[in-house]
Order: sequence, then C-alpha cells, then structure tokens
Amino acid sequence: MKVKPTDKVVVEGQTISLEPFVYILLNKSRDTISTTSDEKGRNTVSEAVEDATGYRVYPVGRLDRDTMGLLVMTNDGDLAHRLMHPSYQVKKVYEVATSRPLGDDELRQLVSGIELEDGPVKPERVLRSVVDPSVLEITVTEGRNHLIRRMIGWFGAEVVKLKRVRYAGLTDKNLRPGRWRYLKMREINDLRRMVKLQPLDFMKEQE
Repeated sequence: MKVKPTDKVVVEGQTISLEPFVYILLNKSRDTISTTSDEKGRNTVSEAVEDATGYRVYPVGRLDRDTMGLLVMTNDGDLAHRLMHPSYQVKKVYEVATSRPLGDDELRQLVSGIELEDGPVKPERVLRSVVDPSVLEITVTEGRNHLIRRMIGWFGAEVVKLKRVRYAGLTDKNLRPGRWRYLKMREINDLRRMVKLQPLDFMKEQE
C-alpha cells in the first residue's frame, strides 16, 4: 500500500513518523566511491556525509572513482528519480583536461554529434579554455556511464582530469573538494520545479 505524507501510520500502537527530507551538495574528491557501501573498504560518499549529519542520504546518479565534482545527495526519492531521468534534461557541466588538445575540426565534429557504441551523443555545449587549449568545458544532459571519457576517447585522446563543476544550476563556488553543504531552501525548490515537482512549504514542515 502506498502511503501519502498526510497519512497517519500506526504499527503495534506506535505512530511511525517520516524521516525529514535532507538535501546535500557534495564536492566529491578523487578516490571516493559514489555508492552507499563498498566491499573493498574504500571511502564512499554516503559514509562521509552520514558520519557528519547522522542522516542516511543517497547520491543522485554517480561519478567515477577518479571523477571529482558536484554530487547531490538526498533521501527525497521522488526528486532523485526525476533528476536522473533523461526526460527532464538536467544539465551537467564538466571541466575536462585531455591528453592532447583536440583540434578545431574535432571540436566541430564533437559539437555536431558523434556515434558511440551505445548510440549517438550530442553535447549541449563545448567550450575551449582560453588559458589551456587541452582543457574543455562540456555540457551534457545525459547520464550514460563514462560518457565524457568515451566522447574524448572517440578522438583517440584520453581524459587526464575530469571534474563536474555545475549540476542542475548548482555550482562548486566556495565548496572545496571533499567538503559538502546543505542546500538552501531556494535551491531545493528550484530543483523540484525543474523536474515538475511541487515546491516544499518549509514553514509548514517546521510546525
């Protein structure tokens, strides 16, 4: 039976209360696993946040072990599901350092779209750094495994450093690698509106 937030649930005489929703933005560092547990004993994003907050939250999507950057973590299942669903076209911006600079023709080809083994891909935007020609900023709305690395590999180059610097409008400003913060009320509701969910009434939740 599905239970609505307005329902009262009693089990053996005890009223069951919902755990409050928690929304966290983590700037994942290298060598951290984007899972809730790891059989090899490696550091996971969930353990780091749970130890600090006491809340059990889950990463929205995944970042490779060697990929750094922004990861939203929450126990709001509806929001997490929609943020990961391809139909909502959530934008993700990556800073990519490559083993060699891609040429102008290669960048034009990347922008127009390329064919990977699991289907075509066309990034939303590709910008080259004016400081370092081997650094690109790539915006995508897909969440396929190792997508950025495979896009660069299609041109015979390798990714030497990969960082997600923007996710669904959230940025890594003032958030050092390995650190996290709670999302602000405005940020939470901006995310919910983005994926067609009703904004939360935080005043009501506090009563």
